[in-house]
Amino acid sequence: MKERSFLDTNILLYTDDSKEPEKQAQALALLKSGWQTGNAVISTQVLQEYFAAATRKLSVPVETARRKIELLSARADVFSIAPDDIVQAIDLHRLHNFSFWDSLIVRMAQKSACTVLLSEDMQDGRVIGNVRIVNPFA
Repeated sequence: MKERSFLDTNILLYTDDSKEPEKQAQALALLKSGWQTGNAVISTQVLQEYFAAATRKLSVPVETARRKIELLSARADVFSIAPDDIVQAIDLHRLHNFSFWDSLIVRMAQKSACTVLLSEDMQDGRVIGNVRIVNPFA
């Protein structure tokens, strides 16, 4: 990972998804590269979404998911959401027709000075401000 990159929740989830071995390997490589370069960025929203989906959808044990959140928090640059970020996300939602939650991801990528937002769920190649959305699995 050469550029400062914001990781959407789906990237973290694929690191635990053994039903998708190719995506799992790619997601693990992205995470490892981001840790090595110091360019991996996430938000508190991503950590919350990861825990909820990993334990509910992927049946990751609670203690395992908790430990992973501790590791992610120690190795990635984590940004907390402030009230102004919510207001900015509402504006992004209105202007770009993303869901509110995706708009909050985009906002946090902007706030954290990322040039890349890695996500499988958003519009690959779209640029919003200084942030380019990239689907690493495309």
